[in-house]
Amino acid sequence: MKLQHYLGGLEGLPEPLNLEKKVFVEDWEKRIFGIHVAMMGLSNHLGSALPGYPIAEVPTTFRDEWTWASLRTGAEGMNPFDYFKFRYYEKWLGGISQFFVDNGYVSEEEIADLLGVTDPPVAGPGSPAIDEQVIDYLRRGDSPRRDVAHPKFEVGDQVLITNAPAGAHTRLPGYLRAKTGTVQRIFEGDYGYFVHTGDGIGDPMPIYIVEFTPEELWGPRAEPGANALYAELFEAYLEPIEEDR
Repeated sequence: MKLQHYLGGLEGLPEPLNLEKKVFVEDWEKRIFGIHVAMMGLSNHLGSALPGYPIAEVPTTFRDEWTWASLRTGAEGMNPFDYFKFRYYEKWLGGISQFFVDNGYVSEEEIADLLGVTDPPVAGPGSPAIDEQVIDYLRRGDSPRRDVAHPKFEVGDQVLITNAPAGAHTRLPGYLRAKTGTVQRIFEGDYGYFVHTGDGIGDPMPIYIVEFTPEELWGPRAEPGANALYAELFEAYLEPIEEDR
């Protein structure tokens, strides 16, 4: 959630924002969505995930991990000007394509050769076992919950949000960093994030709903009438309030 991946508190945005209401604007966007789902359903991490999949037995040549974090890492790594220039699934296309290039599945030259081709080659029918695995994943998913909750904080505690350096990907919005909030709810389990982002999350941990006042986040520029902002945050992003603060 770097600059281009969150808009909270940013000034000077065009008014009104023109939000696209169609799920898919062009037909190819449905295909890129399907590719992403297939990659999720064939990801290596499913072999040790819940509910547990026999992923090693699936006859696929895709032998890497692909999670929502992978998709978001590609978007967050974009130049901010490019990020705001492209539509939603155009960002997906760029991130997925770069992943396949980086991991040796296809070269940039091969992709370039297909640009402008009016009748591109179509892959033949795949293995039924691959289809079954992806469909099974769609039906059962992959729960991030790993245990009951073991929270360090209680409802009503005031907490300080960390300002940990962000690597390629983070789940901590920039406008919450170094701000003070109040714990309003603790979710019932410890939740993993499937990958380690380098800023504290990855292993299973509690998740909290933290309340912030507009004045805490935006000071005297906070708009009147707003009562509170609530954010779901991993425990690694919370610190206790020191007594001398």
